[in-house]
Amino acid sequence: DSIFEDYSVTSNTPGNAINLQVSLTHLNRALRSAINATSASIRLTKKDGIPLLAITITTTTFASLRRPPTLEGVNDLRLPSEVPNLTPTVETNPGNDDSISFQDQPPVSMPSDRETTITQSVAVTVLAPQSVDSIHEPTCREPDVHILLPPLLQLKAISERFTKLALPYSNAAIADENHSTRLILSASPFGEFRIGVQTAACKIESKWQGLTNPELDPTQIEGGEEGVREHASTKQKNRTRDEAWSTVRVEGRDWGRVLGVGRLGGRVVACFCDDHALILYVYLENDESGADDSVLTYYITSYSQ
Repeated sequence: DSIFEDYSVTSNTPGNAINLQVSLTHLNRALRSAINATSASIRLTKKDGIPLLAITITTTTFASLRRPPTLEGVNDLRLPSEVPNLTPTVETNPGNDDSISFQDQPPVSMPSDRETTITQSVAVTVLAPQSVDSIHEPTCREPDVHILLPPLLQLKAISERFTKLALPYSNAAIADENHSTRLILSASPFGEFRIGVQTAACKIESKWQGLTNPELDPTQIEGGEEGVREHASTKQKNRTRDEAWSTVRVEGRDWGRVLGVGRLGGRVVACFCDDHALILYVYLENDESGADDSVLTYYITSYSQ
């Protein structure tokens, strides 16, 4: 309801829902045309049996209409009052008869609105209810460390720099031009976060300190206060500073795509399952007062060492 002013859905499925799978790259490219639009609408349609999202965008531009040029001189057979943009002037020449000529005035521009309608089609896949029921969040063990990450755009710049520096030293990169260097991410329950890359020829690392480790909410944990005391992240805090690190290894390309969400701003909480997976919760502020933050969830599998 917060996205569309008006909508109509007609479906035979329970809940009157239509589930679609669409390429975010193609959808984003089509929606960019609506940034300065006066109106926009999306319709689910078909063309040659292929389901499509038809995005109709209406924009308004201002155009200047200029009056056509007029004839100049006495050869114009119309009276001066009938010739637009012409002003009669009298020139007196000694020894000759007075003559009348006409001077063309600058044309007058008249602004007007011009409406342009653009329709773009984005291919989609209609998912059957049975397929949607099988889609669920991956299951994994309890995270060892929860930490509030530094700004994602800052992380993205550093990650890309590390990847480019390490790529020439990777033997896999020489064999496969499409190879993406694997980054090593680590976090501790003492507000520390590290990102680095390691190959046979080089080792690069960057470290942050003084970050926030969010506390667990007993109301969200099974067993309440007792569940918090027995949680893996609580036990991790009882270790020494050197032993409390939780580490995952991810593809640099996949990590870079996830960090692209940093353009939206918001807070990002990373949950580290040591040598197993990394879960990111991106909290985006809602424009409506009193409304809860929107949450995006990313799940990245860790590669073995």
